[in-house]
Amino acid sequence: MPPVIVSSAEPKPLILIVEDEVQLADLIAAYLKFAGMRTHICNRGAHAAKFLKEKFANLLLLDINLPDKSGFEVMQEIRAMGTGIPVIFLTGNVEETSKLRGLEMGAEDYITKPFSYAELAARIRTVLRRAEVKADQDVTTNVKLSDAPFNLCGATLKPERLEISFPKSAALKIGRKEMGLLAYLNAHRGRVITRQALIHAVWGVHANVQSRSLDQYILKLRVLFGTHGLNLWPLRSVHGIGYIFDPNGVPKEGRASGSMRKAKKSQASVVLRK
Repeated sequence: MPPVIVSSAEPKPLILIVEDEVQLADLIAAYLKFAGMRTHICNRGAHAAKFLKEKFANLLLLDINLPDKSGFEVMQEIRAMGTGIPVIFLTGNVEETSKLRGLEMGAEDYITKPFSYAELAARIRTVLRRAEVKADQDVTTNVKLSDAPFNLCGATLKPERLEISFPKSAALKIGRKEMGLLAYLNAHRGRVITRQALIHAVWGVHANVQSRSLDQYILKLRVLFGTHGLNLWPLRSVHGIGYIFDPNGVPKEGRASGSMRKAKKSQASVVLRK
């Protein structure tokens, strides 16, 4: 069966092939390129994990039996990095328990050697289509359209409508990244959050977003709340690290008042001693 040729006008997905059999990996890559896809080959699991830590791929074609570690271990490692890349396991193991383990770990498909290259390409396209549908439901990496509304500093946010409501004000549209930032802060109350963790959570692990851009988004949110009579005082900068959102902490006004009370108490004790 001849491969389906993808129009050159369409973006070509990048398939990361992790296969230690060099000749087989080259054959798979040649066929997928002919079918309109881009490929990158890694012959070791560690190489694949390093690649995905630094770069982006649309799909991972992962052999289970690798020289340095199993495909299952590789998948656990990349999931721990926060990478949600779709995975198709590729193996000569025909045991059902092995197949079930891969699927239970979250793999999208499982192909047993030997296989038809045309079938492989068809299965890859099916998984990519499912991934696109899933991505359409994502507001950001950390927020889905189906997430429940939540309250933050007097405002109500609705992910499904990308809306924010303030007291005595009609609902306003809010950007995806702003929604993602507020949702992440709300979910991590009382914890110090590094700038990198916040960027990865909202933009994704491969996003090239600078700290300065993140700070501008935070400033934009402060202005938005302030314009509608609310204050984002629980969101505080942590010098050299990132931010903390702590609604149970003491606001600046309270901290200032506390300091003045301590100062007055100290002055009073000095007068008494005299």
